[in-house]
Amino acid sequence: MTSHELHAGRTALVTGGSRGIGRAICRRLAVEGVLVAVHYGHDRAAADHTVKEIENHGGRAFALHAELGLPGDADQLWAAFDHILDGQTSEPGLDILINNAGITIPRGIADVTEADYDRVFAVNTKAPFFIVQRGLPRMRDGGRIVNISSAATHIAYPQIVAYGMAKAALDYLTLSLAQELGPRGITVNTVAPGYTATEINPKLAVPEVRQKYAQASVFHRLGAPSDIADVVSFLAGDQARWVTGQWIAASGGAHLGR
Repeated sequence: MTSHELHAGRTALVTGGSRGIGRAICRRLAVEGVLVAVHYGHDRAAADHTVKEIENHGGRAFALHAELGLPGDADQLWAAFDHILDGQTSEPGLDILINNAGITIPRGIADVTEADYDRVFAVNTKAPFFIVQRGLPRMRDGGRIVNISSAATHIAYPQIVAYGMAKAALDYLTLSLAQELGPRGITVNTVAPGYTATEINPKLAVPEVRQKYAQASVFHRLGAPSDIADVVSFLAGDQARWVTGQWIAASGGAHLGR
């Protein structure tokens, strides 16, 4: 079986798919034969670029817009998905949902405002909850849900306390959904990246910070978005049919033993 046949005939939605880890996931799934819906919140140009990259390599993708964290965001997203998919050759419905979109609030507890707190939970926790709720009627039996969390939920990291709390709530959603959706053959898992080199992390422009983050891994390097996408691809495929309700750290062994 070639890589183009692994997920052939399936349809995926990747939230936050226009940049960073989300873009790597979109590209990886498309290479394996998936029709990929590349969701974006603000950067249409980045989403179009991701779609073009996929198409240039023989894959299929389309961009769709919904600003997460606002009332009605899940309904807006699925309405856009249904409308655009109606113009494709694929059957209606969904096989793979990747809840990747998220924001961080890099502040300790003393500096987090109520607006900060509400915003980070609205995007990182509330949006995935209702995206799943509204999306389940569209999801075919035997489908896959992967929630992108953070290794920070398993270590003390006071500098991003609100972000870590929001992602920890997402971790629980994985457990609950895995139990509920098992009878339909739908698996639900969490992938938790560690320090990953993406263009949306401005701290990595500082050499000292970049070196510190790299040294946290047992491999003494930062993760690449493709490192995360490889794990997601496995969980999205048939080989992971017996894996559900799991929290999988894709962190390069960051902070092991310390």
